[in-house]
Amino acid sequence: MYGDPATIRKILSESGDTWAIVGLSSNERRAAYGVADVLQRYGKRIVPVHPKAETVHGEKGYASLEDIPFDVDVVDAFVNSDLAGPVADEAVAIGAKAVWFQLGVIDEAAYDRTRAAGLDMVMDRCPAIEIPRLG
Repeated sequence: MYGDPATIRKILSESGDTWAIVGLSSNERRAAYGVADVLQRYGKRIVPVHPKAETVHGEKGYASLEDIPFDVDVVDAFVNSDLAGPVADEAVAIGAKAVWFQLGVIDEAAYDRTRAAGLDMVMDRCPAIEIPRLG
């Protein structure tokens, strides 16, 4: 349900190429760093979102989603599940088309709210694992 193949395909191939990655920093040991690299190799523009607002993989970072001065297509959350709901709500508020919660990030209420607001959503999946499967 939360990782429906049709929704995964839609987000990765049709929802747009600008991905705000919440929790992305310049720490190369963190999973977000590697996932952002994979997304870039597949043609996605990554936008680091982290309180430090660091530049990562050559892309300027922002402290919050609302600080990003251009449209974001997908919000990818690398946060603990207890912080994921507010990220999904901010994604709705900024007009994103989709929300992606990484492996282990689960918030069923946020999923329901996000879907009710008309956004596509995937939860407990990793785009770096899914995107090569598209062929």
